[in-house]
Amino acid sequence: MSDPESNTKDRALDIHKKYKGKVEIIGKAALNDNDDLSLFYTPGVAEVSNAIKSNFEMSYEYTNRANTVAIISDGTRVLGLGDIGPEAGMPVLEGKSMLFKKFGGVDAIPIEVGSKDEEDIIKFAKMIEPSVGAINIEDIEVPKVFRITKRLKNELKIPVFHDDREGTAIVVRAALMNALAVVGKKPKSVKIVVNGSGSAGLGIVEILEASSIGEMVVCDTAGAIYEGRKNNMNEFKEWIAKTTNRKMETGDLLNAVKGADVLIGVSNKGAFTKEMIQQMNKDPIVFALANPISEIDYNDAKAAGANIVATGRSDRPNQVNNYLSFPGFFRGMLSSMASKVTDSMVLAASDAIASSVKKSQRSADYIIPKFYNLRDYTALAVRIAVSVAEAAVKSGVARTRFDRDEIKKETKMLLSRYSKIEKTTDRLNKKYQ
Repeated sequence: MSDPESNTKDRALDIHKKYKGKVEIIGKAALNDNDDLSLFYTPGVAEVSNAIKSNFEMSYEYTNRANTVAIISDGTRVLGLGDIGPEAGMPVLEGKSMLFKKFGGVDAIPIEVGSKDEEDIIKFAKMIEPSVGAINIEDIEVPKVFRITKRLKNELKIPVFHDDREGTAIVVRAALMNALAVVGKKPKSVKIVVNGSGSAGLGIVEILEASSIGEMVVCDTAGAIYEGRKNNMNEFKEWIAKTTNRKMETGDLLNAVKGADVLIGVSNKGAFTKEMIQQMNKDPIVFALANPISEIDYNDAKAAGANIVATGRSDRPNQVNNYLSFPGFFRGMLSSMASKVTDSMVLAASDAIASSVKKSQRSADYIIPKFYNLRDYTALAVRIAVSVAEAAVKSGVARTRFDRDEIKKETKMLLSRYSKIEKTTDRLNKKYQ
């Protein structure tokens, strides 16, 4: 009997070699003759450039900037792989680009920066701002990435989204709201322990604080984070210390999890034990989200008494993964021409995901959408896009005022167009194999 993981490895390598990557750039219109050339290039293009020169905002009207995202990374913290370098990180970004296009109709350009210096990365992002409508920060080590994102959010006029932080948080909160509903617990009355204070951990704390969740304790490798702790701290952990753990709990994760209702892991494989789960409150909820190997195996967590278990794996119930959020989120930001990401936009996206699981459908093994066909996923992307765009308008950060029907129409049109391109590409690939 063949090894499934070995089979996946061989197939993944073969298909990437076959296509030499996963993305390409194509024109939106046919270029057939000299008349087309005179309009799309010289001399006609000069008229377009002069129009933008008179008003730089017209770049959103006359170029693809309004639908273009730059995915920026330095390859220092690739999920499950660590610091593997910019070249090795590129396949991940290309995969991300595919999801952006397939499910959000967004043109995402994968860019690995050849420097680990945060000032270089900030400078690079600022220099390409005129070419894109938004920036997605990805796979950069902590705490450097926090400083980079903070600077860019303050200094750019386009939205900056840190997917490892905000994207993860959106999906975790959606799953948690449904999980609490299943076990009959109110968000304001629960104790939550988060293990991991990196990008995902910080994002989860931020979104749950904005949601008026009950008591929360965050742990890292040095144990519970509390105000006044001296070792293994940085400015972002200081914020966590001031924001959470109001009872000033100390000690390790085993101590922190006593009496907890929820245990969320965004840390390392094997970080959770059956003993920890057995010390939790009645009907414990365990999110073991480390990839590719969870903090505790799904079946082991269940055997220890966990009522609801979520992981980052697609071969287990309740997969919590960023792919549910970012295509629709960016579609909504770009459609509304938002200038920044706001808390209300993040919460709106999370609510859209949570509400896509109907009350009658919720169960211990179904707290987050799982798709068996692309039509369902497209419907979720549209739902998120509309919610995010409306939140952007209400927040006062939208440059345009699309209404709900216009955003739905635009999103479906872009997704339909890409589906047709895919079919044409597939036919050509088969023809010339």
